[in-house]
Amino acid sequence: MQVFSFGDGPCSSIWRTIGIPVEILPVDTKLLTSIDWLDYDGMLVNSIEARPVFSSLLQEPFKSVPVIWTVQETSLAHCIREYKSSGMTQILGGWQEVFSRANVIVFPNYILPVMYAAFDSGNYFVIPGSPAPAFQADRFIVKNYDKDVRISLSLGPRDFVIAMVGSQFSYDGLLMEEALVLQAVGPLLQQYPSENSTQTELKVRILTGNQTDKHRIALEAIALNVGFSRGAVEHVAVEDTDNLLAIANLVIYCSCFDEQSFPNVLVEAMILEKLVIAPDLGMITKYIDDGINGLLFPRKNIAMLSQVLLQVVSNGELSDLGKNIASVGKARAKDLMASEAIEGYAVLLENVIKFPSETLTPLTAGEIPLPLKQEWKWHLFEGVEHLYNVNESLADCKMLQKMDWHRNRKDDPHSITPKIDETFSAIAWREERANGIMSAKMKLEEEYLKERSDQPHGTWEEVHRNVKRVDRMKNELHERDEKELERTGQPLCIYEPFYGEGTWPFLHQSSLYRGIGLSSKGRRFGADDIDASSRLPLLNSGYYRDILGEFGAFFALANRIDRIHKNSWIGFQSWRVTARKANLSKNAESAMLEAIQTQKHGDAFYFWVRMDQDPRNHANQDFWSLCDAINAGNCRLAVLEAFQRMYGFQLDGDLSSLPRMPNDGDTWSVMQSWVLPTRSFLEFVMFSRMFVDALDAQMYDKHHQTGHCILSLHRDKHCYSGVLELIVNVWAFHSARRMVYVNPETGAMQEQHPLEGRRGQMSIQWFSYATLKSMDEDLAEEADADHPDRRWLWPQTGEVVWQGLYERERTMRQQEKERRKQQTKDKIQRMKKRARQKTIGRYIKPPSDDAGRLNDTRTDS
Repeated sequence: MQVFSFGDGPCSSIWRTIGIPVEILPVDTKLLTSIDWLDYDGMLVNSIEARPVFSSLLQEPFKSVPVIWTVQETSLAHCIREYKSSGMTQILGGWQEVFSRANVIVFPNYILPVMYAAFDSGNYFVIPGSPAPAFQADRFIVKNYDKDVRISLSLGPRDFVIAMVGSQFSYDGLLMEEALVLQAVGPLLQQYPSENSTQTELKVRILTGNQTDKHRIALEAIALNVGFSRGAVEHVAVEDTDNLLAIANLVIYCSCFDEQSFPNVLVEAMILEKLVIAPDLGMITKYIDDGINGLLFPRKNIAMLSQVLLQVVSNGELSDLGKNIASVGKARAKDLMASEAIEGYAVLLENVIKFPSETLTPLTAGEIPLPLKQEWKWHLFEGVEHLYNVNESLADCKMLQKMDWHRNRKDDPHSITPKIDETFSAIAWREERANGIMSAKMKLEEEYLKERSDQPHGTWEEVHRNVKRVDRMKNELHERDEKELERTGQPLCIYEPFYGEGTWPFLHQSSLYRGIGLSSKGRRFGADDIDASSRLPLLNSGYYRDILGEFGAFFALANRIDRIHKNSWIGFQSWRVTARKANLSKNAESAMLEAIQTQKHGDAFYFWVRMDQDPRNHANQDFWSLCDAINAGNCRLAVLEAFQRMYGFQLDGDLSSLPRMPNDGDTWSVMQSWVLPTRSFLEFVMFSRMFVDALDAQMYDKHHQTGHCILSLHRDKHCYSGVLELIVNVWAFHSARRMVYVNPETGAMQEQHPLEGRRGQMSIQWFSYATLKSMDEDLAEEADADHPDRRWLWPQTGEVVWQGLYERERTMRQQEKERRKQQTKDKIQRMKKRARQKTIGRYIKPPSDDAGRLNDTRTDS
């Protein structure tokens, strides 16, 4: 467990005392995104002011983190009506989105869900009981405002005060119940002579919500008829609940409306050591024993209340019996509903939080020992300084400022600032309108001029040639950014697979790194990221995108890798490693680049996240034991069956036939953060495609239909991703690669499982390039030649290449060449054999008239 807070309050020391770390979060939303919420199996949010946290929880990949949000404040509920009337739909929509993001919204009573009904998306849940009323009462006791409170409520220092409280719900019959209670209190007036004002007087204060003027006037008239003097019976607003309970001598619960939980107002009154008198409702008799920690009267006969009051009020004062009952009530009130609340939260956690298989399962709600759930841990709060000095009255204002609501709130019509704002807004509107008119005129003139200008038109062939020429120029003049140019000249490129906007703060910006998005959505704007789904259409399926994880990026890059990756070495680093601050430092990057350029370790497998330092490996387990621990105990069985499918059932069915992963004191790689030569990476992908295909054939049917997988205790959309995280170690060890650990801080390198000590432990015959290449070609030939009808994952994870494909392509190219040659010959023959039409006759141009006349003249002479 870890606690995050927006302020270092007095309770932070309590968390640290019991061993739970506390981290103070910045209010800036951008800085909040630097937390990897996937590290937590669930979140408990305890305040409306924690809304900034949801800015990242609403983004992938954090949408799947379970959130239980306890809402105790009423401030936002009071603002809903104002936002609706002011047309602030954007604010309301934002809060609706946040409320619907939580898996469960928990309320401590049944009135709050009604107040927040506008945001209800079907995830509301009520767990009655909270230490908040007790804490509020203790806070008031420490403040000790008795004198000032009596003055504010128009009470004398010696007045005997009866507080009448009731249900927070409005219903028909409330006025009648209050009137009957006032009549029952009437007989006590005989103990208070009203003629002498210096003596104790009986005063009744009625705690009311949004009561109408008619209700108030009617109740005052009833009080006068009962015998109360004018001003003896008055109404008190809900905001003064604490003040009224603090100065009251006894408290009467006058509502006969049977609610589902014990009223908080009675809990607070009992903690303040006030005598509580209430009707015998089911939810009250469950916690109040008549004559022990409170007094009851029959709800169907409110007149009996007079007899109860006369028992505990004597000579204008509270009798010893009443004081004793109030004292017992105080002793029990602090933990009155602790058991129900603790069990309620335990059951809720059981149904919402799904713990991973490597953790110890906590006790169920029914297994919690009684001492742990009978009382709140009040001893932890003893001696904490400034515990009761929290200024709760300013909490709402601070929240409004933080949420930037003050810009949207409706201005006070009597203040000067709104009038100034209205004046300036009118001036701004006139200027904007004038600018718009001017822009429209200029645009219209440009259109007229454009129509009048000469626009030569060409043929369609010319237009087509021009478009093609422009496209070629665009491709030739493609300007590559500095990072791309730097990446071209370096031997290594480290790819960072990511999914969703929530991962952006953990991605690097230097030329050594390049992001690869598993989905076309959530890509960074302006970044040179690779879209894995466009290179591997399989990732357009949400099922395989979730289940493959980083392997989806591996397969996408390996698919025609020469088109996108030009470096001799390739690496990967999980964004979650950066979130844990275990990523490579500048020194480590420089040391690795130097080792690669000098070929210090040859064809090596570099990694920098150790298995023995993984938080999941508390017991420092060996390789296969940890793999079983994080995969519901079935890792070895799944890997064995996958190998049997891959290698044609040539392995024995015994677990001892699995490839050995020795526990020699060295460590292994976790969290997919490693570097190796590009050629070796392609070999690993060749192995991985067959391994993933075998796992998919083994688990797809059950997992796709039910969501359950043998590698998880619960419904898990990631299924065998835990096995894929570790399988690279099996391949690297048994393919005789050097495994080198790089310290991510200093860059110091240390070879793990040296090659000299591996002899006799490696299964090279199963992981050699020749074996894998032969298996790959067999699968490619089957996919290309046979075209099987069964559901088959392997052809969808990359290229399908085998020797027969090359021969067929060569044959097709030769056939195409011969076809074109034959077409040329046929064309020439047709031209030679073309039938030519003979000349029908010869045209002789007749002589002109001038020539005829000239000949005639010559003849006459």
